[in-house]
Amino acid sequence: MYETYVFDLDGTLLNTLDDLAASCNYALRHCGMPERTVDDVRRFVGNGVRKLMERAVPEGVDNPLFDEAYAVFRSHYMEHGLDTTQPYPGVMGMLERLKQGNKNVAVVSNKFYAATQELCRHFFSGYVEVAIGERDGIRKKPAPDTVMEALKALGVDKNGAVYIGDSDVDVMTARNCGMPCISVLWGFRDRDFLVAHGAGTFVTEPAELLDY
Repeated sequence: MYETYVFDLDGTLLNTLDDLAASCNYALRHCGMPERTVDDVRRFVGNGVRKLMERAVPEGVDNPLFDEAYAVFRSHYMEHGLDTTQPYPGVMGMLERLKQGNKNVAVVSNKFYAATQELCRHFFSGYVEVAIGERDGIRKKPAPDTVMEALKALGVDKNGAVYIGDSDVDVMTARNCGMPCISVLWGFRDRDFLVAHGAGTFVTEPAELLDY
C-alpha cells in the first residue's frame, strides 16, 4: 500500500454536481442568461469554478456581464454548497480505514480555497490532514504546485504517494508531479474518456483503493 494519498475533491470524494449546477444557474438567471443542464455542468467542471463559469456564460469572459455572473456564483455557492452535496457511498469507510492504517491524506482541488476548506472541514474533519484549493499566487492543477504544497504540508515527499481523481485534469496532474494516478469511475468522467486521456489504473468503488 501507499503511505500518502492525495485526493481530488469534486467527483472523487464528494458528489458536488447538483449544488454546482444550482449556483451556476442562479448566477445565469440573475444576469438574464440561459440556464444550463446538469449534464452541461458535468462537462464544464474540472478546471476550477472560474473556468466552469467561462464555459457556462455565453461568450465566456468576453461577455460584459461575466464578472458579475462569476461573483454571484461564488456568493451563492458559499451559502448553498452544502445543500445536496454528500460523500460518495463508501468514501467515509475508505477514509476511516486509511486513518486506522496511519496513512497521510490530503485533498487538492481546483475549487476556490474557501469552499475547499469549508467542505473538507464539514465532511472530513479528522480524516483529511491538509486541504488546498485554488488561490492567487499558486498555479492550479494540472500544474504540480498545489500537490507539491500538500506533500510539503504533510511533511512527506512523493515517494510512496499516489494521486486519486476522476478527470483528465487529474491524470495530467499526477503525470506532472511524477506520481502514480488512480482514476475513479464514480465521478464526472467515464472510463472511455479517461482512457483517451492517458488513464491506466481504475477503481469502481472506494474500498478498492485500499488494495493499492
